[in-house]
Amino acid sequence: MDTRHAIVDTPLGELTVAASGDAIVGLYFPHHWYLPPEGSLGPLTAVEDDALLTAAATQLREYLAGERSSFDLPTATDGEPFQERVWALLREIPYGETVTYGQLAERLGDKALAQSVGQAVGHNPLSIIVACHRVVGSNGKLTGFAGGLKRKQFLLELEEPETAKAARLF
Repeated sequence: MDTRHAIVDTPLGELTVAASGDAIVGLYFPHHWYLPPEGSLGPLTAVEDDALLTAAATQLREYLAGERSSFDLPTATDGEPFQERVWALLREIPYGETVTYGQLAERLGDKALAQSVGQAVGHNPLSIIVACHRVVGSNGKLTGFAGGLKRKQFLLELEEPETAKAARLF
């Protein structure tokens, strides 16, 4: 398969965007918890030399500038069946909203799966595009994030509705 990757400079640091064929298959932060094996991302490609990577970089920059609330990119994941079920639920979390690991576990039919849900969320290969940052701890606290808690906080604040931001001032 035609796997390649590019480095995209963003306010969150240099993000690695990987594509295979006609789909985006990975988006990774610097020091990401679960990086794919070295060499599996294919050759480093200049963003401007690849239409799909250009589209991903453009949409990523628009999202991080607050100019876009969703992505319109072809994506593909290759996880275990349980991971795929969790990642499908992540895709359903609306922009500006959060859910807990326990709520996702309940939607899968068993609240006791919360820890397994957390592991699947942590292995999401499409950070930001598949919004794993919208999952918080049971008490609303920011918990683990493969890209680091400061980046998670940045993403949640970016998506926070204006009314909520105004309410925090008082």
